[in-house]
Amino acid sequence: MTRALITGNQAAAWGARLARAEYVPAFPITPQTEIIETLAKWIDRGAMDCRMTMLESEHAMITAAGAAAATGVRVFTATSSQGLMYAMEMIFSVPGLRAPFVLVNVSRGLQTPLTLEPDHNDVLAARDSGFLQIHCATCQEVLDQTLIAYRLAEHHKVRLPVLVNLDGFYLSFTREPVEIPEPAAVDRFLPGYDAETTRFHAGEPVSQGVAVLGSSPYSYFRYEDHLAALQGLPAYEAIAAEFAAQLGRDYAAVETYRSDDAEFVLFMIGSFATKAKDAVDRMREAGWPVGLVRPRLLRPYPDAPLRRALAGKRGVAVVDQNLSLGKGGILHGELASVLYGQPDAPPILASFIGGLGGRDIGPEEFFEMIRIVRQAAETGITPPPRLLFTEDELREVRKMQAIAHVERKESAK
Repeated sequence: MTRALITGNQAAAWGARLARAEYVPAFPITPQTEIIETLAKWIDRGAMDCRMTMLESEHAMITAAGAAAATGVRVFTATSSQGLMYAMEMIFSVPGLRAPFVLVNVSRGLQTPLTLEPDHNDVLAARDSGFLQIHCATCQEVLDQTLIAYRLAEHHKVRLPVLVNLDGFYLSFTREPVEIPEPAAVDRFLPGYDAETTRFHAGEPVSQGVAVLGSSPYSYFRYEDHLAALQGLPAYEAIAAEFAAQLGRDYAAVETYRSDDAEFVLFMIGSFATKAKDAVDRMREAGWPVGLVRPRLLRPYPDAPLRRALAGKRGVAVVDQNLSLGKGGILHGELASVLYGQPDAPPILASFIGGLGGRDIGPEEFFEMIRIVRQAAETGITPPPRLLFTEDELREVRKMQAIAHVERKESAK
């Protein structure tokens, strides 16, 4: 095993290389491009036996990925932000073909306005597509979860594409120490892709999809896809246990950090959860009974593990790095659907929106969120959803607005 200081993008590329991906359809977009550049260098110098094809768009890229996977080829690709949006028609199409491949998404906020920094609105827009979703918090996790994703996608009870998500810039271009396993060890964990009956022979053409269905047949096929996605949870848990036994790192569907005896819990996904862990440690030092719960697997949703992790807690602060306009935080709504009506559910489930467009979440803000939840637990009244935004930030925005107003008046003269 080699230990190297690499970026999250490079970790994703290593995952594809160690998985022995055979085909990489690609299209560049910031901040994902380094993944494709790294793979291209390896392929060019013969370090990776793989074919890469540059497509004219992300839509074509996902189309090619699904088509190749449907012929029994192990496929890897990657995108980000507006690229994922451009591909969205095929993101919804290929799961119905039961084409298993791995797509890495490097989260970046969506326009308008345009931003190069991360939040999770891009990846959560794809949560209902049929792609399974794994969310990473560290560069090590990116590499390892890419390997796990192939086992999950190719599992005989699943056969669905899997999306592995990492935060743009906070992980994509951040260098962390990563243990790169030996190829032989990965081969034992992840043997070659056995396509079983999913094979393509030019002399025996067989359709692997149905173009048009309606009414009852359509309902049946959609439900079959749903059942396959649900099988992803027990499959993931078994695969993760095998990964831990063989390669030494444990990736439960739901990560818990100092939460067993906690009365109050932070709930979130992505790389900012590492900041939350630091905040939990500081609050523990101050005598606050606080922990962290982070779902790694977001589709299928790990209902039962989340209920167990949060049973008996006095309050939960859900930190959404996304905003469903007109509703609020997506994670908050999804968690509420799992806990509602459960006898041991936390009585307080508070919603906080933060980290949009890469805005930082500082330790003092985690303290404040828990303070609000503690107070709500005393009163029994859930606070309204809150956007993490300080008075200093508000003054800065108003200053920018005033400057823009003056410039508009000057230009109108």
